[in-house]
Amino acid sequence: MINFRYHVVSLTAVFLALAIGLVVGTAALNGPVADTLKDRVDALSKDNSNYREQANQYREELNRTQDFATEVSPALLNGKLAERKILIVVMPSGQDYAEGVTAMLKVAGAKITGTVTVQDKFFDPANAYELLDLADKASQPTVPAEGLPLNSDGVETSSALLSIALLQQTTPVTPSDLTAVLAAYTEPSYLSVSDDIVPGAEATVVVSGLPPVDRDAPKKNQNALTFTTQFANNRPLVVGGNGIGDGNLVAGVRADPNLVKKISTVDNVSTEQGRLATAMTVIERVVAGKVGQYGLSAGATSQIPKAAG
Repeated sequence: MINFRYHVVSLTAVFLALAIGLVVGTAALNGPVADTLKDRVDALSKDNSNYREQANQYREELNRTQDFATEVSPALLNGKLAERKILIVVMPSGQDYAEGVTAMLKVAGAKITGTVTVQDKFFDPANAYELLDLADKASQPTVPAEGLPLNSDGVETSSALLSIALLQQTTPVTPSDLTAVLAAYTEPSYLSVSDDIVPGAEATVVVSGLPPVDRDAPKKNQNALTFTTQFANNRPLVVGGNGIGDGNLVAGVRADPNLVKKISTVDNVSTEQGRLATAMTVIERVVAGKVGQYGLSAGATSQIPKAAG
């Protein structure tokens, strides 16, 4: 018959066995097994240290490569865009890169007519009809509504009006008319613009980044492409963007057999090399009249133009 004393004896035996096992195990580990484990830990520690040093070296090499692009830019760009009037248009995801692109263009001697930053709201499909209404109300004597797309696409119509207001025209746009047009879009927060913006740009550089990822992303990507297209109708256009992500603007241009013939692109504008390449591409597009696709992603023919300027 199993009683309480039996359970006590059984439990005592179990704990005694565990104690003996711990003693024996500890003694064994203090011998060759412990030495082997220690050697492996030491080796892994040295490997990790080596990998950290290698990662630091790669990071330093990358930084130096970026510095090299900055240092060599005057020799490649200096004066090649002297007095050329360039408009900078910044997409919602391109704000981190716009300053670097602008700096490279200034090294080339470009005269920046202003910076227009397009807010995500502009590409939201829910605002299409409001944009259509704004285009009608925002038109001015030197920025007429006549000739705008005759459809219900608010993004296309407003983009066309903005391109007329900002780019060089046969009949020059007056500064007051430009101010009125831009105010119609800045007040409801569709755009933000630099304080010193003026009309009459002879070319546009669109700076973009990663595409949106929300549920309206496909339509927003199409709207961004539609917007960009309006600035390429009569004047040179270069897109400096990022070749990553479904529906990114660079890929959208390169995938269109008509747009790829009239819009130049650079797909690595997130790097200093890409920003230098963007400025070189502007030189090629504005001075030489050539169109090219550059960078590292699908559709690029080389990293930089072969004979910019």
